[in-house]
Amino acid sequence: MDVLFYHLTETTLEEALPPLVEKCLERGWRVAIQTGSEERRDALDSRLWTYSEESFVPHGTDREPHAARQPVLITTGAENLNNADVRFFVDGVEPGSLDGYQRAGFLFDGHDMAQVEAARAQWRAMKAAGHTVTYWQQGPDRRWTKKA
Repeated sequence: MDVLFYHLTETTLEEALPPLVEKCLERGWRVAIQTGSEERRDALDSRLWTYSEESFVPHGTDREPHAARQPVLITTGAENLNNADVRFFVDGVEPGSLDGYQRAGFLFDGHDMAQVEAARAQWRAMKAAGHTVTYWQQGPDRRWTKKA
């Protein structure tokens, strides 16, 4: 399985995540986003509704009914409630089993040393588990550049 690490250096998570989710939806993939807190879950929920006037990201959260029907589900739990193909982990969340996913993504704030250290540990764990791991970092133009 492909595991991608996204090192945020120029934008916030709230700015970087929506375009990544949109690319997944364009490929026909269902998405789960696992956050470290209910507050972050709710903030991302609001952000996905308002981040762009030109696009719409259909989504819901694990606190609402019909979570299983959501093409994008923001959750604080490890369960794959919406049968997602891709799972994003934010806030240094430790992943549970990645069985059943086609791809996983870890987004971490390069200005938060705790998140950087958590990403390094997760990188080692994902490589040790035999996953294909890549590292992407934002450049000054806010575009992603593959570094490893």
